[in-house]
Amino acid sequence: QLRQLFGSAVPAFPPKFYLGMTKSMAEERWSQLEQYLQNVTLDSNITNSDVFTGFFRKLQQDTFKIQTQGAFLDVYLADGSNIRLDIQTSDTAERILEVTLCKMGLSRDLIKYFSLFFFQDHEDGALSVVKKVAEFELPYVSLQSMKEFHCKLGIRKWYMDPSLDTLLMDCSASLNLLYMQAIQEVKRNWVKPTEGQMQELEFLQKNANKAKFLELIREMQFYGYIQLDPCICDYPEEGCSADICVGNNEINCCIKLPTNQTKEVSFKINRLRSWQVTSLGATKDGEEDTLELRFEYNDSGTWQWITLYTKQAFLLSSCLKKTISEQMMKAAKEGQEM
Repeated sequence: QLRQLFGSAVPAFPPKFYLGMTKSMAEERWSQLEQYLQNVTLDSNITNSDVFTGFFRKLQQDTFKIQTQGAFLDVYLADGSNIRLDIQTSDTAERILEVTLCKMGLSRDLIKYFSLFFFQDHEDGALSVVKKVAEFELPYVSLQSMKEFHCKLGIRKWYMDPSLDTLLMDCSASLNLLYMQAIQEVKRNWVKPTEGQMQELEFLQKNANKAKFLELIREMQFYGYIQLDPCICDYPEEGCSADICVGNNEINCCIKLPTNQTKEVSFKINRLRSWQVTSLGATKDGEEDTLELRFEYNDSGTWQWITLYTKQAFLLSSCLKKTISEQMMKAAKEGQEM
C-alpha cells in the first residue's frame, strides 16, 4: 500500500526465504526488517499517511488486546504536576499532544516545538527519559504494555538547538513550559552552572523572572541536552562505562576507563556519516531487550565505528535525526537569505 502511494520513496522490502530458514537466516531477516522500519520512518510524509498510522494503530491495539473505548490519561509536566485528559484508547500521540497543549493555552503554531516522552521514576529518586513517543503511537496502549517499568507520560521541548528557545518566549504557555523544564534540569544536576551562575539563577527564580532565567541558563553547559542512563561503550576500548548526554550538535560522553580514570569526549554530530540501532535480544532476567547504537565517526580524517550499549538507543537515534533535521533547515534558511 505504501508503494502504491509513494513509489520509489519507500525502501525495498527485505526478500522472503521460501524454504526453511536456519537460525542465522532468521536472525538476518529480523535485522533486515528492523532496518526497513527504521528507514521507512525517516520520511514524515510516510509516517503521517493514513495507511501507515492506520496499520500501526491496529497493530498496537491487536497486540495488547485493547479495544477502542473512553479512558483517562495523565500527562505530566516537568514540575511534577499533571493534566488529566478524557481520551479514546485509540488516540495517537499527535492528537494527545495537541489537546494537552491547547488546553494549556499554547499557540497552535508552537506545538511542533514540543513532544510527548515516556519517563521512568527510580527508587533512588533518579529520573530517566525512556523514549520519545512516535506521533503515530498510542500512548494509552504503550503505557499498559510498560506497566512493570512504572513509566509515565510527559511533555518536554523537542529541539536540540537551545537558541530556538527565543522563538517561544512571547507565548506565556510556552515560556512556562520552558521554565519548568529548566528548573527540573537544574534540580537534577543535568545543567552545569558555575557557582556564580547558580547564585544568579536562584535570585532570578526567587523573583520569578522567567525570561531572564532562561536567557541566563542558555549560556550554561548541557542546558537542553537529553540525559541518558549510564551505559557501556567500546571507546576508547571495550567495556568502558559512560555517562552520555546529547544536544547542541554533540554526543557528550564522560567515559570511565578500566584504569578508573575518566575521559570526557565530544562526538560532533556533523562528523557522523551513519548510525544504526540493533536489538541484541532480552537480558538475562528477560525483562527488556538489550540495544546497541553504532555510529560511524570521522576522527582526524579516519572513519571508525563506535558502539554504545544502551536501552535508550532509539531515544538517542531520535535526537540524532532531530539535530540533522535542524541543521538542514538552518542551512536552507541561510541559503535563502543569501
